[in-house]
Amino acid sequence: HARDLCGLHLLIDFLFHVFVLNQTANRSKAELRADDRYIPVGGSVTLTCSVDPSSSGWKYFWYRGEKTSKPLTSQLSAGPIRVSEEGVYWCRGGRGEPIYYTEYSDSITIYKNVPNKAVVTLQPNWSKIYRGERITLRCEIKDGGDTEWEYVWRTTSSEKPSNQNELSVSFATVVHSGVYRCKGRKKSEKSSTDWSDPFKLTVSYSKSYQIFHFYIIFDPLSIPVFIQKNHFPTEPQSVLTVSPSWLSAGASVTLNCSVKDQSAGWRFYWYKTVPDQSDNSYSYELLPGSSSGTEQDSYIVHGQTHTAGYVCRAEGGDPVYYTEFSRAQFVWSADFHSSASLTVSPDRAQHFTSDSVSLSCEGNSTEWRVKRLSPEDRYLSDCTTWGTMTGSTCKLKSNRLSDAVYWCESGSGEFSNAVNITIQNKNMILLSPARPVTEGDSVSLSCKLRRQTFDSIVFFYHNEKLIQSDTRWELNISAVSKSDEGFYKCQHSGQESAQSWMPVQGE
Repeated sequence: HARDLCGLHLLIDFLFHVFVLNQTANRSKAELRADDRYIPVGGSVTLTCSVDPSSSGWKYFWYRGEKTSKPLTSQLSAGPIRVSEEGVYWCRGGRGEPIYYTEYSDSITIYKNVPNKAVVTLQPNWSKIYRGERITLRCEIKDGGDTEWEYVWRTTSSEKPSNQNELSVSFATVVHSGVYRCKGRKKSEKSSTDWSDPFKLTVSYSKSYQIFHFYIIFDPLSIPVFIQKNHFPTEPQSVLTVSPSWLSAGASVTLNCSVKDQSAGWRFYWYKTVPDQSDNSYSYELLPGSSSGTEQDSYIVHGQTHTAGYVCRAEGGDPVYYTEFSRAQFVWSADFHSSASLTVSPDRAQHFTSDSVSLSCEGNSTEWRVKRLSPEDRYLSDCTTWGTMTGSTCKLKSNRLSDAVYWCESGSGEFSNAVNITIQNKNMILLSPARPVTEGDSVSLSCKLRRQTFDSIVFFYHNEKLIQSDTRWELNISAVSKSDEGFYKCQHSGQESAQSWMPVQGE
């Protein structure tokens, strides 16, 4: 009996371990993300824990140090947390009663920046740098002492500095123009300084030069006359165009680069823009196959599905010189995606000049900026110019409302969907959704008057074709299909709204 009892205990113990192993194998695993690996001086970073596949009801336990450490707080969180201490962080999810735990996430190490300040300096410290001059850019660490530092650079130029404290240029060209930032990282540990303030370097094509005209007047009493004129040669300029402006499913994007008022014989370089929140600008990344330039003045981008920006530049001449970067051109997508999205409140594409309009950014970032591009002057600006930015929301100032394309840009370099907003001073607008409508869903479009009510027939048009004419001021579509995509407008008593595009996306 003792032998049978011992065997039974062994069998139960074996089956228990098999059960535990099966439960562990099937257990969900938590995923931990950080918006930055380095805590700025006096600041913090955001940690986000999630469970894949996503479902509701999860609360999150946060740990620093070993997995066996006590949770950072007894208060469980359903969302992100901010931390200001360096260390190794973990998380796991839990829900239910008794509580069911996920597996621990993989660890993330967070480092704390040191208070030393990094500064980019230029030698010689001249206000203007011209092509062909010798220059040196240095990253200096204030009060760095005897610490051994590694150096990290960021730049919008095509010249990427190595991890040294200086970039020596024996022959400056326009390719070195751009915004430079640096930071120092201690070799003995992973802590680093904050990024330096941006330093803008502009290399001009050439110095102005002087032409002397020497006139001799054949008169015994005359004297030679020297007339001095300053001449400033015009720098070649790259001009980029993109087609189409708005993306559709499966369509490719064609970029065309030209050099204004110049002859043939150029090579062209193609870049995509990456939002840089640190100095409210963009860094540029070469597109595939463009590292050595192309002889063709066009470039086709395949598979682009989200809003994106592009620039180009050209090289030519003997000796070789580079044009400035072209002005950024954008191709827009109305489709939402999880990493960055823009919503409009109220949710419509047309607004009266007296309306209060807000634009909100959502996604995998804690830093956002809202951009707009006006179709008339093609002027790119951000919310600080025409609105008030609070967190991730931009509230438009009533006296700065403008017809334009609006979109969000995240601190992680993502572009959101774009929305084409029309501001009307007329007495009538069309109420159509600012976001894409999903196939199979129902949607209502309506006509709205600024002051009075409708007292006669209202006409609705789709791509200039009349589709409804009666006393109803609403157009209802019970199950949207791709054929419903297009431009809509309405008319009433001789008045007409502007037309708005209603995009339709697949299920």
